[in-house]
Amino acid sequence: MNLTANTKKFCSLLIKQMHLPDTFEDIVRNVCLPLAKIIINKKKNQPLLVNINGAQGTGKSTLTTFLKRIIESELACEVAELSLDDFYYTRSERLMLSKQVHSLLITRGVPGTHDIALIEYVLDTLMNHQPCKVPRFDKAMDDRCAESDWTHYNVPVDIILFEGWCNNSPFQSPEELVQPVNELEANEDPQGIWRHYANEQLKDYHKRLFSQAEMSIMLNASDFDRVYQWRYLQEQKLRASASSLKQQHLMSDTELRRFIQHYERITQHTLSHLPAMADVVLPVAANHSITGIIQNHV
Repeated sequence: MNLTANTKKFCSLLIKQMHLPDTFEDIVRNVCLPLAKIIINKKKNQPLLVNINGAQGTGKSTLTTFLKRIIESELACEVAELSLDDFYYTRSERLMLSKQVHSLLITRGVPGTHDIALIEYVLDTLMNHQPCKVPRFDKAMDDRCAESDWTHYNVPVDIILFEGWCNNSPFQSPEELVQPVNELEANEDPQGIWRHYANEQLKDYHKRLFSQAEMSIMLNASDFDRVYQWRYLQEQKLRASASSLKQQHLMSDTELRRFIQHYERITQHTLSHLPAMADVVLPVAANHSITGIIQNHV
C-alpha cells in the first residue's frame, strides 16, 4: 500500500501544522503507513479497538493523529481518536478524591484519576455504532473543557485508536509496591496508600477497558530519563502556546520534576515488561524517531 498524492499532501501539511521536522515524512512512510495496514488487517465486522501505549513525550498522540488520517484517507474507514488524558476527572473531583483517599490524587496522572465510567460509556457507544461526544481536557488549565468543546462523532466508526500513557501497562504485585521508587513516594506516600490505590485501579482498568481491545501497540522509550526530557519539552510547548490566564496553571521546572515522579513507578514497570506483551512495539530513539516495527503477536 502506497500513499496517494492527496494523502502525501495532507500529511506534509499536517507536519507543518504540528511543527514536526521534515524528516517525519520518513516516519509516515516507513512506520505509519505499514502500521495502518497492520491495523486494517485486524478489522472485522465490529469496530476494532486498538490500545496505544507510550510514556509521556514519546509521540503517541502524534502517531495516533497520523494513523487516523492515513486510514481514513487511504482506506475509507471512519476512525475515532481517543486519548486517556481527555478523561481525567475535573479538578474539583480530584480535590474531593484527594480528601477521601490520599492527598496525591489531586494530581492528574495515575489510574484512579480518570473517569472510567465515562470511558466505558464512550467506548460502548462507539462500539455499538452510535453517535457520541468525547470529552477534552485542557492541561494548561488542568481541568476538563466545557461540553461545548467536546469532540463529536456523528457517524458510525470502524476503528477506535485509544492512546494513553498507561494503556495496557502491567500492574504490580504487593511485594513490588513496598519500596518507594523516588522522593515523592518516600516523603509523601510513606505508608504506600497512594501507590497501592493506583495499582488496584490499574487492575480495574484492565478488566473494564484494556481487555476489550483486540490489538495493542507500544511506543518503547529507551529509559525513564529520556521520558523526563521529552515531558520537559512538552511543558515548554504548553508555555509557548498558553494564554496569560492559563499560565498560572503551568509548572516550573521544580514542579515538573515532582509531577513526573507521579508517573515513574508505572512507567518504569511498563518499560520493563510491556515490550514482551504488546502486539506491536515501536522503538523510539533519543531524537524522537521511530526506528522500526516489531510484531510480536499480530
